[in-house]
Amino acid sequence: MQPTTPAPATQKGNVHKKSAQHSQLQAHLIDYKNIDLLKKFLNPHARIVSKKRTGISAKHQRLIANAIKRARFLGLLPYVAR
Repeated sequence: MQPTTPAPATQKGNVHKKSAQHSQLQAHLIDYKNIDLLKKFLNPHARIVSKKRTGISAKHQRLIANAIKRARFLGLLPYVAR
């Protein structure tokens, strides 16, 4: 008898394509003054996009979130976009 391999597990729901942004992200580039980079991690309503969608590591997601919050406080980014 040959050993049978289990069927591959299927994912439920929609599968989102993750971008390879982690290669371009480095700790010294993530700064509250780098508005062009921070805008890539905001959706059209100016909400922070989740780590699941962006495909970056948890460490970089925390750095991005803190930089966005700091830029919002200083008035460089909006809290809400209409």
